[in-house]
Amino acid sequence: MIDKPLHKTSRAMCTLVRTRLRRGGAPKRVKVGHGGTLDPLATGVVVILIGKATRECDRVMAGEKGYLAEVDLAHVSPTDDLEATPEAVEVVQNPSLADVQRVCSEFVGTIQQIPPAHSAMKVDGRRAYELARKGEDPGLKARPVRIHAIDIVSYDYPLLQIDIRCGKGTYVRSLARDLGQALGVGGMLVGLRRTVVGEFSIERSVRPEDLPDAMTQGDLIPLDLGDMPSSTE
Repeated sequence: MIDKPLHKTSRAMCTLVRTRLRRGGAPKRVKVGHGGTLDPLATGVVVILIGKATRECDRVMAGEKGYLAEVDLAHVSPTDDLEATPEAVEVVQNPSLADVQRVCSEFVGTIQQIPPAHSAMKVDGRRAYELARKGEDPGLKARPVRIHAIDIVSYDYPLLQIDIRCGKGTYVRSLARDLGQALGVGGMLVGLRRTVVGEFSIERSVRPEDLPDAMTQGDLIPLDLGDMPSSTE
């Protein structure tokens, strides 16, 4: 489990681990993958799968996710995060804590969520973000996702920090956008940290700089998926 830094890609973490494994004597073509992409603007848990464990990618990705998200309720963004320039929203009245608690509770359960226009979702064989960057509307449709819990960590308008537990396919950027819309204010993601992927937690994760320069079998953790669901469940 890697604690991915800000501005780094999940693929870069795979490359890093592969390089360290090869220094430790692993075959040149050793298989290295990850159990779910984490955006460059997010930090936190990325599960790196090596060798035969790469076959279990779908099961790892199917596990429940945990996120600490920071939402700016005074701004919106075309990408729903800081990848694009934020735009200020005129707010007549700041939402109260009770308002925020009520709206958050309405998003717990199975909800219909429209993915961000700037996402990797495919539309007629093309990535949505490719269309959005050309000024075209990808026309993404709402789809069901599961939100297990949303707990408010702190709220000092316009910044709202929430602890989210959710299922596969949930876009926290979309959740930030939709919470703001439900409150009648802005809504965009300004900070995201993944804390849990199934059985794998941030507490067990290591920073890239703390990895051995040359990794061997002894540096790896045997994959134990426990009661994690299969990819078909």
